Amino acid sequence: MQRVLITAAATGIGREMVRAFAATGAKIFTCDIDEPALDALAREIPGLGVTICDMSSRAQIETMVPQAIDALGGLDVLINNAGIAGPTAPVDAVTPDEWDRVMAVNITGMFDVTRLAIPALKQSRAGVIINMSSVAGRFGFLNRSPYAASKWAVVGFTKTLALELGGNGIRANAILPGAVAGERIERVFAGRARIANISLDDARAESMASQSIKAMVDPKDIAQLAVYLASDAAKAISGQAIPIDNDRQRA
Repeated sequence: MQRVLITAAATGIGREMVRAFAATGAKIFTCDIDEPALDALAREIPGLGVTICDMSSRAQIETMVPQAIDALGGLDVLINNAGIAGPTAPVDAVTPDEWDRVMAVNITGMFDVTRLAIPALKQSRAGVIINMSSVAGRFGFLNRSPYAASKWAVVGFTKTLALELGGNGIRANAILPGAVAGERIERVFAGRARIANISLDDARAESMASQSIKAMVDPKDIAQLAVYLASDAAKAISGQAIPIDNDRQRA
């Protein structure tokens, strides 16, 4: 039975990951800032460990990770899912506070969770780290500089973890989703439409034009990719940045 910590999993991709790993019989702990959604997920998944944690707060992370490891009785799989979209604006219109907030959650929080989890992962038979990046970690991303910079950083962090921890039998990979169905991407489309002075439908169509499969990515498919990467079937896969984006050619 795998012992799995998934950050920020009360909704969206993270919630689907909780459901997917639960279906394999894994023991799971998650955190989020959305207490009602977290409570609802705990009622849905018997035995799920939950706690409130703001991923921009080092102090809260330093409490949450040991709590998770203790509740799980160790750690086999760490999924760094937490991330925020940040502003949709050109670089010179992004405020320093907006920049700092995105970096705090998307990369610094990931660093803090990972550094605290590594000692427990080293005790695992087959430790796994999965970091959520984005299509924005492959391309430049118009009017989304904090988000793109943070998601490129995730890829570099992941590849370095793979190099450092491979000798301990720990694998590290990054998942790079494209446009994922849900409320978050709709907010992004709204921001693009506002800046470009186009309709929301045109903003959606413009996004789909850059990929060969004209559809949004299903969060359930991302969850299944995570389950695969955490399994023995992927025991030779590490240090990779793996797109799941309907063959997207640009951000």
